[in-house]
Amino acid sequence: MGLIASALVLAASMQAQARPDSFADLADKISPSVVNITTSTTVAGNAGPNPIVPEGSPFEDFFREFQDRNRTPGDRPRRSSALGSGFVISEDGYIVTNNHVIESADEITIEFFSGEELVAKVIGTDPNTDIALLKVEADKPLPYVSFGDSDTARVGDWVVAMGNPLGQGFSVSAGIVSARNRALSGSYDDYIQTDAAINRGNSGGPLFNMDGQVIGVNTAILSPNGGSIGIGFSMASNVVTRVVDQLRQFGETRRGWLGVRIQDVTDDVAEAMGLEKTAGALVTDVPEGPGKEAGIQQGDVILNFDGRDVEDTRGLVRQVGNTEVGKAVRVMVWRDGKTQTLMVTLGRREEAESAVPAAQEAPAPDEPVEMMGLTLSPVTETLRSELDLAAGAVGLVVVDVDQTSEAYEKGLRAGDLITEAGQQKVEKVSDLTDRIDEAREAGRKSLLLLVRRAGDPRFVALSLD
Repeated sequence: MGLIASALVLAASMQAQARPDSFADLADKISPSVVNITTSTTVAGNAGPNPIVPEGSPFEDFFREFQDRNRTPGDRPRRSSALGSGFVISEDGYIVTNNHVIESADEITIEFFSGEELVAKVIGTDPNTDIALLKVEADKPLPYVSFGDSDTARVGDWVVAMGNPLGQGFSVSAGIVSARNRALSGSYDDYIQTDAAINRGNSGGPLFNMDGQVIGVNTAILSPNGGSIGIGFSMASNVVTRVVDQLRQFGETRRGWLGVRIQDVTDDVAEAMGLEKTAGALVTDVPEGPGKEAGIQQGDVILNFDGRDVEDTRGLVRQVGNTEVGKAVRVMVWRDGKTQTLMVTLGRREEAESAVPAAQEAPAPDEPVEMMGLTLSPVTETLRSELDLAAGAVGLVVVDVDQTSEAYEKGLRAGDLITEAGQQKVEKVSDLTDRIDEAREAGRKSLLLLVRRAGDPRFVALSLD
């Protein structure tokens, strides 16, 4: 019995050590570096809500006269305020917050934990990650916090959020890391999900680990009513630090640009292309830019970028964006059943411009043909006009789709334009039948089609059975 009792005491002791008795010491340590942010914006005034009065109504003149009498004071510009949070990252006054907190602001006031207020200026912003860098001028060194490594944060780790929720002033909440690597809507998203209470006004505030390091910037909440329901999102610090460094040095971001359009590789696409596993990024278009200059081709699958394997399109976008502009990198692609390595000198995404593809001469029209659940016709002048196709567009127009077919299930619709099959151009129906025969002879179970809709390309693999 004594051994069992001792074991229970030891287990209880270990559990107590895993869960902090209090966050007070940590709160005392980090509070001086967290700030409240108040923005002021000039907006055009109005005379209040406009009543909805039917035209010709006997009340129309009455309401017009009422608005005219009240228009002068209502039309004066007025000040609109908003609240948010932020944190100091250097003793000379650099402050990180969310871009949406300070966007369009005429004046930004920083309130410190001590009650002192200073006016801030914007150093730079990045709407893609919703990060902004501010600067205040103080007559003494400011208390600040350091960034931690967000990649080391594990699901279940304790975290503390601090900020100005609902405009109530400095407030601390605690919770755990609920999930990692969440994506909401942006190309560069890497959010930490937490159940630490985050409400409106917490935006731009820090998410701390138990060492007092910032591992995230509180950015968004998932809520049906605007309040916290325990699902909050903080942009991971390893994304934020790169953005902040660039804003601090250049006043803007400078992301690498490969110059290709891509889509994820699906199981059927991998089988159709002879890939051993479903991974990589399938190139759907190569406009003028670094990728084209290096020899990347439409239909290539990018398997490795700068020494790192590419899992999917999101991963590649982040890898490229985080790479230095002007750097020459090795890009390994899958082409024609084997790998090939190309050297690409990255451009700058912010300066990228779209290129107009060269025109091609249209082939002679054929009669529509049904195959693979599709009714197909070469491009005719009538179809070109109806579908608003480019003057040089060639391929097979999807005139109709059998709604019980695999093609329909995979999203093909009337009006789509098939420009490639088996990674070779098709201009007439016989081109497609040739590609089908070649795929079957090679033992393929599916055929890869390049489909364009409103100019946007994507690959679709259809079964040959």
